[in-house]
Amino acid sequence: MSEQDPARPAATDRAPGYADISPARRVGLLEVAFARINYGFGAMVVVSLPFIAWYARLGQNPFGLVLWSAWYFVGFWVVRWLYRRYQRACARDAADVVLRRWSPLIHGVALVYGASMAVPPLLTAAHATFEFQLLYLVTIAAIVASNSVHASPVLSVFRCFFLSGWGSLTLLVPYSFPGHGYYVMPLALIYILTILRHSAISLRFFVQNVVLQEEAARLAEDFRQAKEQAERALYDKHLFLTTASHDLRQPVHAMGFLVESISRSNRDRALDTALADLRESVHSATQMFDALLDLSRIESGRVQVRSEAVDLAGMIAHVAAVFREEARDRGLALRVHLPPGQAIAIADATLLRQALNNLLHNALRYTRRGGILLAVRRRGGSWRCEVWDTGIGIAMRDGNAIFSPFFRNAHAWGIDSAGHGLGLAVVARCCAMMGARHGFRSREGRGSCFWIHPEAGEPATLPASVRLADPVAPGAVAHGMGTCLVVDDDPLVRSAWQTLMQSWGLQATCVESGGQALHLIESGFRPDVVFCDQRLRSGESGFELLCELLGRLPEASGAMISGELDSAELGHAQEQGYLVLRKPVETAELQAVLGCWLPPPART
Repeated sequence: MSEQDPARPAATDRAPGYADISPARRVGLLEVAFARINYGFGAMVVVSLPFIAWYARLGQNPFGLVLWSAWYFVGFWVVRWLYRRYQRACARDAADVVLRRWSPLIHGVALVYGASMAVPPLLTAAHATFEFQLLYLVTIAAIVASNSVHASPVLSVFRCFFLSGWGSLTLLVPYSFPGHGYYVMPLALIYILTILRHSAISLRFFVQNVVLQEEAARLAEDFRQAKEQAERALYDKHLFLTTASHDLRQPVHAMGFLVESISRSNRDRALDTALADLRESVHSATQMFDALLDLSRIESGRVQVRSEAVDLAGMIAHVAAVFREEARDRGLALRVHLPPGQAIAIADATLLRQALNNLLHNALRYTRRGGILLAVRRRGGSWRCEVWDTGIGIAMRDGNAIFSPFFRNAHAWGIDSAGHGLGLAVVARCCAMMGARHGFRSREGRGSCFWIHPEAGEPATLPASVRLADPVAPGAVAHGMGTCLVVDDDPLVRSAWQTLMQSWGLQATCVESGGQALHLIESGFRPDVVFCDQRLRSGESGFELLCELLGRLPEASGAMISGELDSAELGHAQEQGYLVLRKPVETAELQAVLGCWLPPPART
């Protein structure tokens, strides 16, 4: 059993009462009672008119009843004026101050309101008929019953009205009903007990509702504060990852380039296994960075989904080109199956490409022999992207749990302990944000098929700017063909670039600032490819520098390289059609890009 919160009364001790309500809520209930009294004064003016006319028709002088009606008419406007002052006081003063100043006055007004109802029997008892007196008594009984519902939120106010009004009428029964008081009086007394009981029940109903409202407001405030704390914690985490990602990625980025260059220049076969393990470790760290930062960026809610027409065939072909070298290094065949015509879908191109990259990387990680197939197939009236592999497969009992963060089954741990269970979680979040369906089929030990099914699109809706050309299969970078210019302010990264390019047989010039790069161009240096880091210590914008360099080098190709998670300039660069590579850059991805951009070797 859980312990009762000592700050709150136990639910089994007693029902909540008026004293359990906060002063602010009591002020609200008092306003309801005051408004009902104000309405009652006006209603009595209307009720008095038929009785004045009836009394006059009986041949009696109605002057006393007219004065009584006028009294209620004046009282209506006075109480209305007081009621508006009360509302202004509620908006201006503290709740306890309002209660202390206005509660006695409202009780007094209720007392006058009820006592004035006993005036007609005093004026007409000796002259009116039995029917006249009985109808008036029934009318007042109906008014009292109505007040017992609307005025009972503050029971003391209602009792002032009721006891002064109906109590006075009950005392006047022998005088108002001569010869009939012996049966009218018991009915009036029974009515007193009934109304008091009913008003107490109504009060409990009001109080319980107010208590529930206060509890709901408290829970809503607790939820709001918890939500703000969670959002603040998520923002702080995102800010930390964003700030730290650049500095953390720099050494991993350089390490990956150095491992690749050492592997190519290594002549000692005894080091092959150690270098392969080191390359795999760097590769695993790179994928962990990407998955963690991608998941953080998506969960932060800062990703803006932009639905547009996407050429699925072109996207699949480009994704395959980026991973083809890695598949070759793993001894796997990477094939692509594309439809003969256009395959258009409505999706966010960035999110869809990210999801396909993760699916293909996942397939490569858990496939030891055989191959991978990327396909775009017709399903109904739309297209579906599929990634097939001949890997270890997945037990169907794991179901959609594989799309949860950090989930890895026993087979996955057995084949590769370097995974982190984040890749498929990113796929699921990307698909959810795009409104695309996703799923998988698998047989343990035989392989799997993961698929993404975006919304169908018409070929006519595809803008020319997003039509993707078929990429050139790069293979290995041609030795001695082409020159590169790299702008990066980190000396370790520049050294790694230089070493890697030399191992590939390429000419590379690395500088640390835009001024040095522009000086080289002005001196006649004409690179085929330009790579610019986004964050330069000189305060320059890497994207603006890249645009200026490519403007002076119309024959060159260029890309942005950055370790930043979110950057408005990088987003703008991608929107403008520039390639943005995220640190740590996979050497296979870089090799694929250079294979597309550098001139082919001359045939001899």
